[in-house]
Amino acid sequence: MIEVRELHEMVELERVDALFDDIWHFGPGAPPITIELMRALSHAGGYVAGAFDGDVLVGGSVGFLAADRTLHSHVTGATRRGAGLDLKLHQRRWALERGLERVTWTYDPLVRRNAHFNLAKLGARPVEYLPCFYGILDDAINQGDESDRLLASWPLTAPHVEAPARREPYDLSDPGDAGDAGDAVVALADEGGRPVAAPVGDARRVLVAVPEDVEGLRRSDPGAAKAWRHAVRDVLGGLMAEGHAVTGFSGKRYYVVERA
Repeated sequence: MIEVRELHEMVELERVDALFDDIWHFGPGAPPITIELMRALSHAGGYVAGAFDGDVLVGGSVGFLAADRTLHSHVTGATRRGAGLDLKLHQRRWALERGLERVTWTYDPLVRRNAHFNLAKLGARPVEYLPCFYGILDDAINQGDESDRLLASWPLTAPHVEAPARREPYDLSDPGDAGDAGDAVVALADEGGRPVAAPVGDARRVLVAVPEDVEGLRRSDPGAAKAWRHAVRDVLGGLMAEGHAVTGFSGKRYYVVERA
């Protein structure tokens, strides 16, 4: 059983720092957060937590208070299945105890498993597309890719968030599922591993594909990974810039966008 608890001592924070480096293999001087900053955030009332399986640290998360009664989760990493969800549920409880209304975080829109986890499992919703938000990242996972991010917002007391938090069933599926598309039109498709954009006319609901494994593509075919980066930026980012809402992640491969 995984236990999540807040962390304060330097020895604990050093373990979180080592865990993050084991996950991302950051270059010298390029971690997402330092031990000293974790210490300062923890002391000032920010969020610093670890997930433990017995005495083994299997996840960590660091966040800070933001405007509009929000906890912004800056970095979260886990090495054990289920630890990421336990950390998010701990974040939710921590935020609610302090009168906060939502948790936000950024993630790479091209990583399918993260999109599915954030949208389909947690019920968070992307609210802003941020091109190359952190510049060019050279850690082992990002491989020099441009750091486009989606800002996800998690409304903590919404019914579709409360039910999963109580481990109760809640149908977060979308009628625009690619297997039964209904009136959904594909705006960006995956054809042979390459992104292909298509006109959508006046369709109310559109689907935007992301690659099956962008992390693998960065190693095996950097050109394809770059093509996906710019295609998703143009199509999904363009739709969001026009004011259209991302309402789900369908079939573990498509963003669902409801056009205003």
